[in-house]
This record gives sequence, C-alpha cells and structure tokens, in this order.
Amino acid sequence: MLARVATNERLRDALHLQAFAALSTSPGARASYYNARRADGHSHHQALRAVSNRLVGILHGCLRHGTPYDQATGWPRYQQAQDQAAA
Repeated sequence: MLARVATNERLRDALHLQAFAALSTSPGARASYYNARRADGHSHHQALRAVSNRLVGILHGCLRHGTPYDQATGWPRYQQAQDQAAA
C-alpha cells in the first residue's frame, strides 16, 4: 500500500512526529498498534502511519464527544491486557 501523493505535507509531518512521540510515551500505542503491525509484517513507516491514523481517530472522538484523552479508552486492547496481567 502506498501513501497518497496529494497531501498536506505540514499535517503529514506533524502527525508523523506525534505518532513517533507516542511510541515512547504511550505504552498502548506501542503495544496495541505499532508492535502488532510490525508483527504482521508491516514496515516501520507503515506501522507508524497506522499509529498516526489511530491517533487522529482518537482525537476526532475526543472532540466529537467533548471528552479529554484517556489512555484506557484510546487503546482498549492494551488496557484489557494490563487488567488481565494484574488479575
């Protein structure tokens, strides 16, 4: 799968940096999305785009519902795994 040629480069770059920062600060983004995509055979950039797309979806949900960001809501699979490990 190839990235679109017609794009807003500033937005693309900002989302790329946001996704890259999320890998080191958000365990849910790293475990739930990035590592799973890499395990499926995606390249680093494809997996990073997947994280970026998910972050945009989370932002849209926060704005639409007027709720602040919550790690457990944004990355529910990671939270479920943490809950199971704690039990």
